[in-house]
Amino acid sequence: MSVRRIWASVTTLALAAVAALGAAAPASAAAGGYVALGDSYSSGVGAGNYLSDSGDCRRSTKAYPYLWAAANAPSSFAFVACSGATTSSVSSGQLSALSSSTALVSVTAGGNDVGFASVMTDCVLSSEATCVNSVNAAISQVQNVLPGRLDSLYSNIRSRAPQARVVVLGYPRFYKLSGSCIAGLTETERGAINRASDILNGVTAKRAADAGFTFSSVVDEFTGHELCSGDAWLHSVSIPVYNSYHPKATGQAGGYLPAFRSAA
Repeated sequence: MSVRRIWASVTTLALAAVAALGAAAPASAAAGGYVALGDSYSSGVGAGNYLSDSGDCRRSTKAYPYLWAAANAPSSFAFVACSGATTSSVSSGQLSALSSSTALVSVTAGGNDVGFASVMTDCVLSSEATCVNSVNAAISQVQNVLPGRLDSLYSNIRSRAPQARVVVLGYPRFYKLSGSCIAGLTETERGAINRASDILNGVTAKRAADAGFTFSSVVDEFTGHELCSGDAWLHSVSIPVYNSYHPKATGQAGGYLPAFRSAA
């Protein structure tokens, strides 16, 4: 049995359950209310220390919104990001936290809209060709469907918080190519996943700019800390399964927090 098949067998059960994706600020930002919207990358899935009242949203005290609020003491802090959130569910379930007095907003959204969990499951459990096809299908969704969904979400955020500074954060590249991994995905698969992340970030950055929002990439912060780097700030296939392909506490503190802080 090949190493790839053994690895896939070990992780089948875990990946079947993967469903979620996922220095002080300027005084003007800290002086008003701060609202943290988005998916699991903003709620802090994978970082641990989840707030007891957050349930399956898994909002972590190690997530960048919580860390920023603790350091900057905004006049109010609403942490409503939730694991598994899409652009639609952010609009329908999180925007009530915004108001005309909101001064600062952060948001990550889009990965779940294009089927991130399904792509990673295909790549881990199926052939290289299936993985690449799944990635390409997701890229098509990013290019042809996601822009309209992001436009709708961003418009709704602006209408609810007309004076707020809105910071849209992207997603990291997952893999260091030609890195230390000796099992698991092929280099072709890893490269395809990284390309999809780059395209997703590019589309998100363009829609954010057109909305008058600030896009902050986390790619530079995570460079050298990807999977297969030997110092990964991201979980690979993990138990509990919801941690898989999400930032660890070090990824939130060393990657997302600086990216947000520089834009906030």
